[in-house]
Formats: sequence, structure tokens, C-alpha cells
Amino acid sequence: MSVRTASGLLKFRPVRKGSRVALVAPASPFDRAEFDAGVSELKRIGLEPVWDDKVFDRQAFTAGRPRVRVMSFLRAIDEMDADAVIAVRGGYGSVEILPLLDVERVKKARTAFVGYSDVTSLHSYLAAEAGLASVHGTMVEGRLAKGTSAYDPVTLLKSLSAEPLGEVTSPALETLSPGFPGIAIGPLAGGTLTQLLASFGTPFEFRPPDGHVLFIDEVNERPFRLHRMLMQLRLSGRMQRASALVFGEMPGCDEPGGKVTARDVIRDVLDGYQGPVLYGFASGHTTSPSLSVPLGVQVRVIGHPESPRLIFDEAAAAD
Repeated sequence: MSVRTASGLLKFRPVRKGSRVALVAPASPFDRAEFDAGVSELKRIGLEPVWDDKVFDRQAFTAGRPRVRVMSFLRAIDEMDADAVIAVRGGYGSVEILPLLDVERVKKARTAFVGYSDVTSLHSYLAAEAGLASVHGTMVEGRLAKGTSAYDPVTLLKSLSAEPLGEVTSPALETLSPGFPGIAIGPLAGGTLTQLLASFGTPFEFRPPDGHVLFIDEVNERPFRLHRMLMQLRLSGRMQRASALVFGEMPGCDEPGGKVTARDVIRDVLDGYQGPVLYGFASGHTTSPSLSVPLGVQVRVIGHPESPRLIFDEAAAAD
């Protein structure tokens, strides 16, 4: 079995029943009761959570100073005998640790990383700098802590395994591009739009390959702000390099009363885009149980209006 994806990224080591998973806080501080509840849930699904007590550090609005957070992350990947690292929460702060990371340690460890929201910065870093696949998936606070009403354990565990995730859909998934209802193929890339845009012009900017499938997640951004961000993405040229666009549920991105919706904005900004556009994929910020999906692996986007879905044809993990 190849240790690289079709797009050339390193696959991480697989996670199996009984695997140790390290909990880290690369961004904002968190609620201790939710942390404890998330630990219990990880044990319930057959994993062994471990952590460095520095995870409980506090510094203003982050979980400790950048040096503390980066050392905890590096210890988690290569000193704690863990097969995966799961972020406790997002919020803000992941970008601060990027210049301090040791890319050679990251590549050598081949440890899976799981999270969403602010840690989109880390996903972009892992792909562009370390050439490593990762998982856009559930975190501890607000998801694991609340159990299966808030996250999907099946896709979490399968995304971390050496088995392709296969066909995945969401009850609210719809096609916004009736003129392009066909199939698009490419490696999945993306995350929270705010973090993707914030990386532009930095040494760690979001650099997906041509022909990628772009996943865009966001929460609580009013339509005019969403419009501005999508226009920036389009003007950057990156949007046109994607073979398909897949949007998350985008909770809180409609005007009250539905006068202007996220769908309206997407249709407007994407007018003339030559590829399938799906809306309502339940990963990241969701009101339904959040799916976990591997980034960097080959995926087919089926834009059929009656049965839109994603099919993951390769795994992100290998021995």
C-alpha cells in the first residue's frame, strides 16, 4: 500500500481500536467540564486519550503562550506514543504556532491531526509545508463532549483508518449549480473561509493543487461579509483552480428572516463558475452531527440535483 495519496501527500499512520490519541489546545482555552466529557466519549468509542497538563495553560484569549502550545503539539506527535492528535477547540491562535513548528519532526512522525475552525491554519500548514494529509473533523469541546448528537463517530474512526471513507452525504446537501450537475474529481482541500483568506500573503498560505475539490466552512458571518470573502477568494484565482466547490451548512450566515441568505450570496459570486457546487455538507460548523472527512485524498463530487454526494476513493492513512 502506498504511503502517499494520489496528489502526493504523505498518508498518516492509521488509528485503530485502542490507539492513543493526544489532546492539544493550539488555539483558545476551553471548558474543563467539556474536556472531561470529551475524554469519556473517546474512551467509549475505543480510543485512549492522553494529554500534557500544559493543555490547561491560559494566556489572555489563548491556551497558553505560543511556545507552550507549539511544544505541546510537537510532544504530542512524537513523544507521547499517540497515533492521532485531536484539537480540543478552535477559537483563535493556531496561526501563532506555525512559524515555531519543526516541519521535519512533523513529517517524520506522520501523526494524524483532527480539527476544524481556527485549526484550518494547521491543516493548510500540514499540506503545504509538511506534505501531510489530515482530517477535517470533530474536536473535544462542543462535539465529543456532547456525544453523538453533535458528531458522527463512524466517519471520525473511518477517516483515521487505512480504509477509504467511501460515499458520504448529508440530509441537507443540495446542488446549487444546475447547469453543472456532473462529476468532478480531485483532492479535497479547504476549511473555514476566514482562516483560508487570512493565510494569503504569508509564508504559510493556502496552496491547494490545481483541480482540487474546495471545501468551504463558515459560521456567523453576515451575507455581506461572506460576499466580500468569496469575492476575495475568486479574485485571488484560487476558486477557478478548483474542480468543484462544496460548502458546509454555513450556520448563522443568513440575514434574520431570510431576506438575504448564504445561498443567495454563493449563487451571485459564483455566477459563471465552471463546475459543480454543493451546499449543506455537514462537516465543521454544523447544527447537525458533524462529519469527519480526510483532507488531501481523492474525492468525487456528484452534482446530481436529486442525489448530491461525495465519494472518497482513497484513504488518508497507511502503515
